[in-house]
Amino acid sequence: MAINLWYFFAVVFVWIGINAVGSSIISSNYHVKAFCNNPLETEKKIALTFDDGPSEFTLEVLELLKKHNAKATFFCIGKNIEKHPEIIQKVIEEGHLVGNHSYSHSKFFDFYHEDKITNELRKTDELLEKFTSKKINFFRPPYGVTTPSIRRALKITGHKTIGWNIRSLDGGTKNQELILNRIIKRVSPGGIVLLHDTESHSVLVLEQFLQFLQQNDYEVVSIEELLNLNAYEIERG
Repeated sequence: MAINLWYFFAVVFVWIGINAVGSSIISSNYHVKAFCNNPLETEKKIALTFDDGPSEFTLEVLELLKKHNAKATFFCIGKNIEKHPEIIQKVIEEGHLVGNHSYSHSKFFDFYHEDKITNELRKTDELLEKFTSKKINFFRPPYGVTTPSIRRALKITGHKTIGWNIRSLDGGTKNQELILNRIIKRVSPGGIVLLHDTESHSVLVLEQFLQFLQQNDYEVVSIEELLNLNAYEIERG
């Protein structure tokens, strides 16, 4: 009896562990299919993505992107769009792509019921669509965590989930050298880089990284171009 009970708890422990790892690693596609890079890309093309804006630092990011003739994708938080509508308008006017990063970016987002998640995504879409005629097709879950509730919500909203394969970790450290070296080591054609447009150190790293890409003949393109995802394919998908 004791052995059977031990076996039961061992199975439960392993199951919880598998679910925790699968939920926290976006590239695992455990709950949700996520586009994390384009492994078929042979040309030196790479996508830059920025999370958590808009903020006052977004303007500095835009200046650097313009200087290097680079297009990026900004995953925006709804409450920050409300704070900085003029900045999100500038992002779109300058030809960059915008995506949905939830309304609240709550630490408890992955515990939300699918109805609440759906409402957050729709609310953020509505805020973004005030500045663009394009449908908001792309979503990046807060912290990169996916759950069954998020999967069910996405079936309703129809968003494609965008992950990354080059994580800068600029949200966890301000050491510019560490962040830059981490990114550079992982650069390859078809890669998707995750940065943030909410801190000054991230802007400084971005400037150095764009110089590196230019020196190594990389072209920075939008997620849409890198993944060959157009509106027609998204609607059918």
